[in-house]
Amino acid sequence: MFKKRARKVKETYDQQLLDLIYAVKADWDHAKETQLAVYESDVNTELVMQTKLQEQKFLYLFREARRRRVHGQLERNISVKQ
Repeated sequence: MFKKRARKVKETYDQQLLDLIYAVKADWDHAKETQLAVYESDVNTELVMQTKLQEQKFLYLFREARRRRVHGQLERNISVKQ
């Protein structure tokens, strides 16, 4: 009985982790597109830092998912270079 509940809790948190990964990846993609669209030098350094921050968030969550051995649905817009 305890194992069933533990498994259900794990599945719930794993799904929340996957949802968060997909949301952060979308934010990262949006930051990259914004950075490419803006050419002003003053704003550019801030945009570069925001893009790097989003990338690091995604990579951290991705490593956490790999550590937990969480598998999600493949999405076309998700590709990781390491």
